[in-house]
Amino acid sequence: MKFSEKWLREFVNPDVDTETLMHQLTMAGLEVDGVESACPEFNGLVAAEVKSVSKHPDADKLQICEVDCGDKELLTIVCGAANVKQGMRTVLAKVGASLPGVNELKAVSLKGVTSSGMLCSAKEIGLTDDHDGIMDLSANESVGMQLTEVIESNDKIIEISLTPNRGDCLSITGIAREVAVFNQIDFSVPEVKISDVKSSTIRNVKLSAVKACPKYLGRVIENVDTAVKTPLWLSEKLRRSGIRSINIVVDITNFVMLEIGQPMHAFDNDVLQGDIEVRLPKTGEKIKLLDESEIELKSGTLVITDDTGPIAMAGVMGGFESAVSTRTQNIFLESAFFTPVIISGEARQYGLHTDSSHRFERGVDTELQSKAIERATELVIETCGGQTGPIVEALSDDDLPQNTEVILRKSQIKRILGIELDEKFVTDTFTNLGMQCNYKEKQWITIAPSHRFDINIEVDLIEELARIYSYDAIPVSAPNNNLKMRMPNESQEAIKHIREVLVNHDYHEVITYSFVDPELNKLLNHNDNNLLLANPIAPELSEMRTSLLPGLISTLQYNIKRQQERIRIFETGLVFNNRDDLKQEPHVAGLLYGNVNEKQWDIDNTLCDFYDLKCDVETIISSLIGASEIEMKPNTSNILHPGQAVDVYVKGKNAGCFGRLHPKTCADLDLPDNIYLFEFTIKNILKWEKTRYKPISKYPSVKRDISIVIDEKILLDDVLKCARNDGSELLTNLELFDVYQGEGIEKGKKSLALGLTFQATSSTLKDEEVEAIMEKVMDGLNNNFGAKLRE
Repeated sequence: MKFSEKWLREFVNPDVDTETLMHQLTMAGLEVDGVESACPEFNGLVAAEVKSVSKHPDADKLQICEVDCGDKELLTIVCGAANVKQGMRTVLAKVGASLPGVNELKAVSLKGVTSSGMLCSAKEIGLTDDHDGIMDLSANESVGMQLTEVIESNDKIIEISLTPNRGDCLSITGIAREVAVFNQIDFSVPEVKISDVKSSTIRNVKLSAVKACPKYLGRVIENVDTAVKTPLWLSEKLRRSGIRSINIVVDITNFVMLEIGQPMHAFDNDVLQGDIEVRLPKTGEKIKLLDESEIELKSGTLVITDDTGPIAMAGVMGGFESAVSTRTQNIFLESAFFTPVIISGEARQYGLHTDSSHRFERGVDTELQSKAIERATELVIETCGGQTGPIVEALSDDDLPQNTEVILRKSQIKRILGIELDEKFVTDTFTNLGMQCNYKEKQWITIAPSHRFDINIEVDLIEELARIYSYDAIPVSAPNNNLKMRMPNESQEAIKHIREVLVNHDYHEVITYSFVDPELNKLLNHNDNNLLLANPIAPELSEMRTSLLPGLISTLQYNIKRQQERIRIFETGLVFNNRDDLKQEPHVAGLLYGNVNEKQWDIDNTLCDFYDLKCDVETIISSLIGASEIEMKPNTSNILHPGQAVDVYVKGKNAGCFGRLHPKTCADLDLPDNIYLFEFTIKNILKWEKTRYKPISKYPSVKRDISIVIDEKILLDDVLKCARNDGSELLTNLELFDVYQGEGIEKGKKSLALGLTFQATSSTLKDEEVEAIMEKVMDGLNNNFGAKLRE
């Protein structure tokens, strides 16, 4: 939030300079992001009135103006602005004046007419980028008055960054309240006058969604001159707060929002039909907003309606058709309280973010609405005239939030802050912050004021004490604690080990959002129970992940668009288990794409394939658990390529899967089709075996090769398990080195060539021992699979 230092000092004026004030704000939790001058340096600029305008005799686009700047004689000014007119008040740069980019203005002759100065636009002065004509001042600006005095140019714009819980400081009043407490002085706010009711015109209000809007005030003001130019003092305060001037009525509602913190909206009352109703939208209802975008309203969006339908998105933005313009004569002012949890995230669902939604999402004081509408009414009558109607209030007291008692124990102050605080200081601090406070039996019983909806628990009160006491004043001390060695966490150790394995296999670790794109998640998640967020940061990040694969695919897309030809990435992180308990579980996932090796002149480019991925997967799992506990079965999901997809089971429990991404999914995502993925649940591959060491055998090994013919549907994994079971402890290695189908092999059969290595630790094996084991292995393969030796 940006604000003018001079505006703040109208409310509270501590005897400190700008630097000290900024430090106080930062220590109060209102972190100062920056400070800048409110205006560039200039002099010789005055408020002036154009007395006459005539055409230049030798130039169609120039006009000759006689201008009164408070001197004895009128000045002749040649001006090319289209908006110059007789009677308007504007800014005149006299001869000798300096402006941004102009050191000294001189009288010049334009087509034979000498111009004794220049009528200035806001851009030429350096106030805004608006160069659509010269500045149009209101009639309130005195002729001849220096512009530096008119706009108080000796000012600073301070920008602060607020945490979401401090919505009470999104106004000059809120900031002044904090500064006053820090400096132990009083602060003042403009006295709000109750406007005299001079019209009986009303517009009734109905609350059909009291949980979302328990309080709504409305007032009709008739015969308002909305063509009046916004006074320079008001438009400058808006500019220095980062808000552009639109028209007098809209500017007043924005001014009130900045001054006291209550967002407001003004409707063209002549456009409205019937009563005002605050409700949820009907199916298919649409609204055209002030930015001229037309949107279809979602079911949970709160709207303001009349008899014709929606006229505003509550707490976010008004409708285009009912907007106030310079032709408006009668207005309807709105001042309401909208429940933060209802408004929160509504604007972002539609890609919007407004000053109103920013405040309503964080919470607005429930006692501001009446004060705000009276303050806005006062300013409208002063600047635009008109007749005020009575305030119509719709209220549901039971649905308004109420602050409850919060108790602070004296002992907790020392425990949390490490210092003792005087009882009087604590009581005075709570009182100065506007709390109801009662001290007895070594505890303070407090009730926070309506604007402090962030005071809910004991530590919130302790935080307030620390802020006001000043963090700088709290002494620094080392923690006094007896540290204990903890047993290593098995899951964390496993994750660390997996990272090391994958990095050693040339993978790069990535970290992605826990929020995923619903469309991408749908393609990569076979579960229909998606976890939608009630308040997403963006529409494309509106679901919680139940898999790490969407994040990896997004990373792949990002890198492919940047001409990366070889990608090997992995991620370890938490995902939701997609069950009713909604617990998070640690997963590991990886992705392969492109060449097996980095490009090198003496190595041929070879694309990675299913077996490269399988090798990496087996390395990970076998390093955690014994290879004998792993079982692989075909995967039947539609995420992976049929025939190149495997489910991995550990002791009969599904641990994850790996394989090639389905071609259809690749086509849907506009990706190449040689993408390989894996994902595992960490806890299911956590069966750590204690490392056991044994001496290396000093006796020679014996190798035997066999080639068997079996049915082609029999899985290799089953064959290997059978051979290991019958091979006894002497079988130290078993590997497949060839698969053959074709000439000499019966149709429907396949030939597997297996290499078996035997070795004993106590003696040299004899041929008779090895042959006996081989016979047992073959008998087992024959009995279980009908295997025969290939001839």
